[in-house]
Amino acid sequence: MLVPLALALGGCSALGHWSQAANGHLGIVRAAKPVDDWLADPATPADLAERLRLSQRMRDFASSQLALPENNSYRRYADLKRAAAVWNVIAAPEFGFTLKTWCYPIMGCAGYQGWFDLDEARKRADALKAEGWEVQVQPIPAYSTLGWSRLLGGDPLLNTFIRYAEGELAAMIFHELAHQRVYASDDTGFNEAYASAVELLGARQWLADKPEALAAFEAGRARRARFLALAREGRERLQKVYDGPAELRAQGKAAVMAELRERAPREAPGYEAWFQRANNANFAILSAYSDLVPAFERLFEREGRDWRRFHAAVERLVPLSREERRATLRSLEGGTPHEADPAPRQTR
Repeated sequence: MLVPLALALGGCSALGHWSQAANGHLGIVRAAKPVDDWLADPATPADLAERLRLSQRMRDFASSQLALPENNSYRRYADLKRAAAVWNVIAAPEFGFTLKTWCYPIMGCAGYQGWFDLDEARKRADALKAEGWEVQVQPIPAYSTLGWSRLLGGDPLLNTFIRYAEGELAAMIFHELAHQRVYASDDTGFNEAYASAVELLGARQWLADKPEALAAFEAGRARRARFLALAREGRERLQKVYDGPAELRAQGKAAVMAELRERAPREAPGYEAWFQRANNANFAILSAYSDLVPAFERLFEREGRDWRRFHAAVERLVPLSREERRATLRSLEGGTPHEADPAPRQTR
């Protein structure tokens, strides 16, 4: 996930947000030390040492086989003593799915704002609710600084995801490195869908000779695909309500949400809690992650499953306008790619 920490470090109109972002990231940098140091320390738990060794093989694979950046990111590890690296505030209108965006010098705009302090994130969320936005605060296990942290040791591995199942750990590392490979400063959906496609395709390649781990990974993605299908249906039905008469929107919205919550245990088991707390902000951010992934998968196939050619093809889309990117990706429609990886990572 590209969390707007890097955006905040680039500058922010709100001094308080800039300050907490800078201090929060520097705190992580100070907590991180080289993986080799952890492995040499007899106090490092054996299970953690095993995961760190595995992560380094994945890191090597990312550069050698997936043409992802070769740098010092994910060569260090930090235990943050907390369950999330950062908390994202996301917001959408009461009757719509257009994410509120925050814009910053150098790095552009994003449809979420990252906070390193949960209480501060909640205060910001409350302020947005008072303005009439539907808001969520999402715990995020990892973020990318787009390579800007390489002079500080690179983006580190974190306790918040190091014990993920093998396929998901690989996916996490590949996703974050993808943000360093290609980034469009004005297009959250493009960036996240590209990185989600890289993580899905890359994890499958990593697990190709590990049938049990691959089966577990595919089972998890199949469950998530069922969740995505129900969420996508719900979003489409809600959009029809929002496009209808203003006086019927509140009632129609409540009816759709009630039905989704009733169907979730049968059709999206394991995601009941998501539907219980979901509002327009959740549906909007989910769309940013999933809608374009199949097009990126088709682009990968079109480029002969050659990673360097694929990344280069994606890079050629960056100078285009947001609308031109989507038109180009829509031109790839057709075929039968795998179901997209779905959900924002806070559901893991």
